[in-house]
Amino acid sequence: MTDVVIGRINPNPARRIAATGVSALLGVLLIYSVATFPPPSLAGIVFLLAIGLGSLWLSTVIWRATGRALELTREQLRETDGRQLCRVEEITKIERGFFAFKPASGFALILSEPKPRVWAPGLWWRSGRRVMVGGATGGAEARAVAELIEVMLKERKGR
Repeated sequence: MTDVVIGRINPNPARRIAATGVSALLGVLLIYSVATFPPPSLAGIVFLLAIGLGSLWLSTVIWRATGRALELTREQLRETDGRQLCRVEEITKIERGFFAFKPASGFALILSEPKPRVWAPGLWWRSGRRVMVGGATGGAEARAVAELIEVMLKERKGR
């Protein structure tokens, strides 16, 4: 019964489209500007094309990453495809205040041990002891999952 999902964070469709669209639009505009008004130097052309193609690539990565949701169980926080963000027992602190360093509509988790870097743009990322959740996520769902994690942390400290 420990694998029962007690909280879920779905990406907000409007935020998902906006994040993907802005990145794709930037890529298209940069490539279009090189085609219609090329810079005088080859270095300028290569630079703008690289940034434009990188933006187009990023838009596809954002679209794929935000196609999944996050699930909280008593044991772990994971993506719907099973990739684990962290185990609940590894969480030492949660930051979600107004002035906390966290993504939009999300929260930050501080872990007891550093973990490998992972990046799912628009949904979550992990670097060292920090796991950041948010970006294209729904604010109400992220707030509810953060509150559930806080309750689990308080239960663990009470033992």
